[in-house]
Amino acid sequence: MNPTALRAMLESLRSLPREQAVVEFKSNLADPEKIGAYISGLANTAALQGRDRAWLVWGVEDGSHRVLGTVFDPFGQKIGNQSLQMWLQVMTQPRADFAFHELNCDGLRVVMLEIHPARAAPMAFQHTRYIRVDSHLVKLADYPSHEARLWNALGTSEDWTGVVVPDATLDDLDPQAVAAARVRYAEYLVRGEPDASKHEAIRTEVAALTVPTLLNKARVTKQGRVTRAALLLLGKDESSHFLAPADAKMTWVLRNAGNDTVTSQPFGIPFLLATEQLCARIRNVTLDHMPDGSLFPTPVPQYDNWVLREALHNCVAHQDYVLGGKINVVEHPDRLVFSNLGQFIPESVAWMLEHQSPPEHYRNQWLVDAMIRLRMIEQAGSGIRRMFTTQRQRLFPLPDYEFGQTPQGFPRVELTLQGRMLDSKFARVLMTRSDLGLGQVLLLDRVQKSLPLSAAEAKSLRDLGLIEGRAPSYFISAKMADALGQKAKYIHQRGLDDRYYQKLVLDYLQQYGQATRTDLDALLLRKLPDVLTDVQKANKVKNLMQSMKRAGLIQPHGARSAAVWRLC
Repeated sequence: MNPTALRAMLESLRSLPREQAVVEFKSNLADPEKIGAYISGLANTAALQGRDRAWLVWGVEDGSHRVLGTVFDPFGQKIGNQSLQMWLQVMTQPRADFAFHELNCDGLRVVMLEIHPARAAPMAFQHTRYIRVDSHLVKLADYPSHEARLWNALGTSEDWTGVVVPDATLDDLDPQAVAAARVRYAEYLVRGEPDASKHEAIRTEVAALTVPTLLNKARVTKQGRVTRAALLLLGKDESSHFLAPADAKMTWVLRNAGNDTVTSQPFGIPFLLATEQLCARIRNVTLDHMPDGSLFPTPVPQYDNWVLREALHNCVAHQDYVLGGKINVVEHPDRLVFSNLGQFIPESVAWMLEHQSPPEHYRNQWLVDAMIRLRMIEQAGSGIRRMFTTQRQRLFPLPDYEFGQTPQGFPRVELTLQGRMLDSKFARVLMTRSDLGLGQVLLLDRVQKSLPLSAAEAKSLRDLGLIEGRAPSYFISAKMADALGQKAKYIHQRGLDDRYYQKLVLDYLQQYGQATRTDLDALLLRKLPDVLTDVQKANKVKNLMQSMKRAGLIQPHGARSAAVWRLC
């Protein structure tokens, strides 16, 4: 927006009789976590009310709407090494669409935050979704009626996969896929019958079903009519035109250690068969694992076959086919990367692990129901937790989820499965401690991989005495290091006592008489812990020198920019 348009918008907002659900006035609010919560709440409220914008305004008095000015500076504020704007982008899921504006109003500074409404799914900040009720910011989960209306406003009530395709018939389905569906549906029914004496009768009954009856019972078709889900799972490859403009394909890509593509292969519908064909292309090599107390290695597959299929089937189940993208599986020498288009519907992976229940809404409910009955995925909501548990039991790193965007701005979910142990001692202690819940194991796994933690996540581990350090450079605590036999690494990461660094400085000055800041940097920086960033190391040296000055140990001489330090 140009200054004229901004000024007109400000006057329009000030003319409101009181704060609206999509407008909030503040004076000098600078708490980044509160700002993030407001972005989530205002974006969701704008979507619920069908507004094209929401506004958070600094420098205008609440109630009177008088312009008072503000000292809040969103452009200069930093969170660690990140700018406030970038940090807010990272902490919102899906990535928030917003812009800060600054304008001069009669000599007073006003800051306006322009927030676009949520689109594919309710927006969360640090994995919590907010909403505005009147002028109050509240958690969306506490207002189920608002949440239901918001999902409906976002268009998720219409299930693309459950729509009947008028011109498609049962002849457009692949006979081999239909035969496989019959076997899998019988196994679904057998699995749900605890009385083993009835299992053979169930298989006989399913074998006698006509194709229309079979597919209706499996919830693939609707009263004999072919749905988009039926074409995705069972359709002939030449029938994919019925799904246009959706690109119903999966691609397997093999890359070498230099990230160059070695070979690739596309797979079309029917996905019931194609997922098995794609998984067969993955080079699931055997690794030698040495269990505790054993003199002989135990062969272990690089990837668990069930986890492989669950990851791929989740891509099929949750792909946003309206966006027109393909499902990709990229095989690297040490990892597999699965990706699909679409917003991750649950609040977070941690939420799924904690609640052990399906989310209230699915993008492709008809497709999910069919895949459950065809034994492609677990009962809704339990597959992700089982993937994490399986990796934990195998002593492999836990799956990594990343939520981002394509260059075109479409939401994208990426899952990485590591095919190697990063640290066998760490993994063994981490995965076998019965007192740690899966959520805590997930967070410690992120520490071992040097992945970021939110303030709340770090606090939960710190309260248990499991980690030390400051954001973003956390490391395992002394207690954990002792259990892992990593005491030397712990000391190196934690750093040494300040008295050690002071002695280095004093010895240097006694030997050479004086030192510039460059000399002191050369002396100290390489001895500081690796977990500190370059900026944090520079600040550490600066604080150390000031502390020694206040203690009367050393004194600067000369101009500040070129001062030399000498002993007092």
